[in-house]
Amino acid sequence: MKQVKIFTDGACKGNPGPGGWAALLRMDDVEKELVGADPATTNNRMEMTAVIRALAQLNQPCAVTLQTDSRYVIDGITKWVHGWIKKGWVNSKREPVANEDLWREMMIVARPHKVEWQWVKGHSGSPENERVDSLASEAAVKVGRKR
Repeated sequence: MKQVKIFTDGACKGNPGPGGWAALLRMDDVEKELVGADPATTNNRMEMTAVIRALAQLNQPCAVTLQTDSRYVIDGITKWVHGWIKKGWVNSKREPVANEDLWREMMIVARPHKVEWQWVKGHSGSPENERVDSLASEAAVKVGRKR
């Protein structure tokens, strides 16, 4: 099974507002950057989109180390999602789960892989986290100018 490292981040200028997402995929000494934007979104949706778009790039099952500074993503996919499914996609307040569409998509794209979900503190000196943060922020600013 191929080993892949993925680093993701999302950004939003206003929440909601124009947003951007970025991912860095690394396999051996090959790297690929992915970047995208949405003119009207939330930070959480951009964090999730970065993960989804990165995992969707993998064309065969891989052993993935996925690093993000989003506790929302980490806790959602490793803890909360199982309870949401059991409860019919309602949260502890008996309200519909926010971003259900993206949680479902994330589960689908993660399923073929062995994913190790890692949280990293944002702006703590990780070069990869700083890179995807910069790319996501630039994308959010750029799409915001087009509005």
